[in-house]
Amino acid sequence: MNNTKPKIGIYEMTGCAGDALLIVDCENELIDIFNAADIQSFAMAMSNNTDGELDVALVEGSITTEKEIEELKDIRKRAKIVVAIGNCATHGGIQARFTDPEQWERNFREVYGDSTEFSHTKAVQSKPIDAYIDVDFYLPGCPISKEQFLGFFTRILKGNPPEVYPSPVCVTCKLKENQCLLKNGELCLGPLTADGCGAICPSHNIPCYGCWGAVEGANARSEYHLLVEKGFSPEEIKKRMANFNGTKISQLYNQIDKE
Repeated sequence: MNNTKPKIGIYEMTGCAGDALLIVDCENELIDIFNAADIQSFAMAMSNNTDGELDVALVEGSITTEKEIEELKDIRKRAKIVVAIGNCATHGGIQARFTDPEQWERNFREVYGDSTEFSHTKAVQSKPIDAYIDVDFYLPGCPISKEQFLGFFTRILKGNPPEVYPSPVCVTCKLKENQCLLKNGELCLGPLTADGCGAICPSHNIPCYGCWGAVEGANARSEYHLLVEKGFSPEEIKKRMANFNGTKISQLYNQIDKE
């Protein structure tokens, strides 16, 4: 029997570091996590990090500099499995909501001036990590939850794929017998958003903002036209959809604009 612990690296790109912090916040389970796996790199929790071969690499944050592109590609070369954790890594996050490159350039210049060159790297438009490398699994959330991470971690240690979230938030809303906010005229993204949060926002009478990213097969065009019929402006709808999913639905924008 092979008792070798899997080698795991946890990496942070551009984001709030909420997903890495969530792992650190697994206080009662943290010792078990480090005992069960050989944690090679985890900047938030360790000072002695290595850059060797990995069984699993967990990457949070979007890619916003050329240096991060290089770091990400190096992680991919060293890791057998790469997992995008959190919305920034899976969908680009709020910083990727401006999908138009020209708009991004204008916004950048307003903040930093005419140069995109800095002493250590060059800025690029924010994108999820699968814009640059192949990703094996996705762990959505903004941030991921403790229960979600521990379930994923247990499965990955056993060599099993992590749980997927094939249903939209609306399914949990119905099971909880919540009043439908979309029917009440709210700009709710429940029909488009992957479930896993337990419909926490609609359960407190707050419309879903889509922070878990789009569910597979989501009919964004249908909801777009439904919201237009309910009186919301196209610009308002696009901004709401882009808050957490900009890079993943940019193609939809182009199609809508042609209709």
